[in-house]
Amino acid sequence: MRASSLVGNRGSSDTTRRARSQHLAIELQIATRAVQAPTVGQIRRWVRAALGRQGEITVRIVGAAEARRLNRRYSGHDYATNVLSFAYALSARLVHGDIVLCGPVIAREARDRGKSVDAHFAHLTVHGLLHLQGHEHSGSRNALRMEALEKRILGKLGYPDPYAA
Repeated sequence: MRASSLVGNRGSSDTTRRARSQHLAIELQIATRAVQAPTVGQIRRWVRAALGRQGEITVRIVGAAEARRLNRRYSGHDYATNVLSFAYALSARLVHGDIVLCGPVIAREARDRGKSVDAHFAHLTVHGLLHLQGHEHSGSRNALRMEALEKRILGKLGYPDPYAA
């Protein structure tokens, strides 16, 4: 079962937009009005940059309550986190999964770190996509590898190093 099916709360406030191409299907769900969400075009651009294969990706932008509920349920942490990734299939040709982005947390973190909200959404979208492709940041070696990939992808997109002080 897809996490986007599990998250519920698909009331009249949700907005769903789809983008399809020959190799990529993206669904953007906006379930919060707390922040200015990225457009489906921005999401498509970020996904294409980070995805080295075909994909079926749902990106859901949520409020703090939903992010906290999902983080507690799936990670055992009782707080609203910035990004969660749910991988459903990974093969040499296809990535299938969901990325949940918490708009209010991302906006707060961007403000606190002196970054643009756009750059932080891009970074966390790329970060989530790398997780869907099997990358992890547990352990210093894995973390350095994943950070290097994020920096390279974001640099190609015209964003600054997300880890720079």
